[in-house]
Formats: sequence, C-alpha cells, structure tokens
Amino acid sequence: MRRTPPPALVIHPKDNVAVALRDLAPGEAVALTVDGRPRRLRIRERIPANHKVALRPIRRGAGVVKYGEIMGEATRAIPAGWHVHVHNVVSRRVRPDKR
Repeated sequence: MRRTPPPALVIHPKDNVAVALRDLAPGEAVALTVDGRPRRLRIRERIPANHKVALRPIRRGAGVVKYGEIMGEATRAIPAGWHVHVHNVVSRRVRPDKR
C-alpha cells in the first residue's frame, strides 16, 4: 500500500514554521506531526509548495525558526496558518547586526 505524503513537514521540534510539500489552499485543515504529536493547522492564505507556513503566531521582531535555528526575523506579526516568506521576514544573513 502506497502512503500519501503529508501536506507539510515540521523539520525540528523547535520550529515555528512548517514547509509545504504541495500547494496549500486557504481554509484547508492540514494534519501535521509536531514534536511527535499529531496536530491540525488551518491554512489562512495560499501557501505555494516548498514555502513556509506559520505553526503558531509569530510576533513582529521574533525569530522565524526552521531546522531548530533562527533563520530570520518577522518584519510584522504573522498569524498561525499564514505564508512566511520574504514579504514578512528578513534574513539574518541580510541583517548581520541581529546575529
């Protein structure tokens, strides 16, 4: 029997984002495994495949965590289920003063 891949993947237990493994549609409820536990996340806006989606609210100025590491900083508040990308995150590589 062939297993259907999950719609999104949480890479590390510390992550506050998941990576969409396919396009995700607004209103869709996706099943995820977060720190070994099943969880459902309501998608609030279109998330393209291979882009990030917020697992929980991320406040402005807070770190965006992927691979268990802060990879960027939220430039505005990002609600759970919203697209996390260059329009609302600045890279720590671009902002060396924030390392």
